Amino acid sequence: MRTYDFSPLYRSAVGFDRLANLLESAARTSQENGWPPYNIETTGENAYRIEIAVAGFKPDELNIEVKENLLTVTGRKTANDDASAERNFLHRGLAERDFERRFQLADYVVVKTADLNNGLLSIELQRELPEALKPRRIEIGGSKLIEGKKGKAAA
Repeated sequence: MRTYDFSPLYRSAVGFDRLANLLESAARTSQENGWPPYNIETTGENAYRIEIAVAGFKPDELNIEVKENLLTVTGRKTANDDASAERNFLHRGLAERDFERRFQLADYVVVKTADLNNGLLSIELQRELPEALKPRRIEIGGSKLIEGKKGKAAA
């Protein structure tokens, strides 16, 4: 396992502590077991989709929560007392265990929709920049006269 020391970054850079924390968090979470498998794709310039394979989970057994740029998807299986007591598996390859999967979202990325279809949980994301942060064109103009002020003497 590789570990990275970000203390030089903390000593020499001001305001980048959040970036270093994100890198440390990514290094820690990369050691997870990798279940359930997932895809992250871009579907447009500012649109993304996360697909998580959640075969065997019902919509009421899944929870999606966003808090402070952290998207957390959890799955909790409800007890199937009658069905599981009568079943005798020769091989059990479908993992129906509880899980928690976390995704760090960039600023201004919001969850638009979530849909469960054919065992895939699809979460649509969109980056929505505020108007103040969007690029805008500034007109270059000469000196403009304010109407009604030209040529009047101060009394």
